[in-house]
Amino acid sequence: MSQSYTLNEFLQSTAQKDRPGQKFQLENSRTLEANLSNESLWIKLGSMVAYRGNLKFEREGMMDHGLGKFIKRAVTGEGTPLTRATGTGILYLADAAKHIMIVNLQNEAIHVNGSDLLAFEPSLTFDVKIIRKIAGMLAGGLFCVHLSGTGMVAMTSHGQPLTLNSSPSDPVMTDPNATVAWSGSMFPELKTDLSFRTFLGRGSGESLQMMFKETGFVIVQPNEEVPYTSSGS
Repeated sequence: MSQSYTLNEFLQSTAQKDRPGQKFQLENSRTLEANLSNESLWIKLGSMVAYRGNLKFEREGMMDHGLGKFIKRAVTGEGTPLTRATGTGILYLADAAKHIMIVNLQNEAIHVNGSDLLAFEPSLTFDVKIIRKIAGMLAGGLFCVHLSGTGMVAMTSHGQPLTLNSSPSDPVMTDPNATVAWSGSMFPELKTDLSFRTFLGRGSGESLQMMFKETGFVIVQPNEEVPYTSSGS
């Protein structure tokens, strides 16, 4: 149901909200405000929608994190480009109108799907990990970012996310394209359900799943980020 506003009412309802002292804050459920004071912040490439102040943006270089990560990124072809925002100002971030969640890690760790990572503080250590690559089944492979330490992380989700608990006695299987994040202490296995009908393009559409069978949590969204197709399609 649509609702009409006077111009003044519309401007007031959509105006920037000032909350001094907060590094990350939500202007609304789909727009993140990041406050920088002569410092830097890692953000997803293309996520900046506006900013105030004196900020500059520099895309992450292949050698920014040492030779080991350069070799890994070159081999995996990892497709989660990051940009470093540096300076003093207010930065507004968004990603395809997805819902934004802010997590404040306190000497903790989390894995985030590369496509769902919006921003994080440089105080956090990060590493790109490949789960497994199955040619023709999942475009670009399965990549995630492991974040650890103390600092803030902003993640995105299509719709309201759901958190499920897993354990050795009660494992959780998820669709790779609906999986947003999971515990930093566990790593999933890939579970495949392939048949002759799958390769003929007549599979159920659920032929590839991530299996979490350690003690921890997994966060899923009510939407598939990038649908995959069987190699025979």
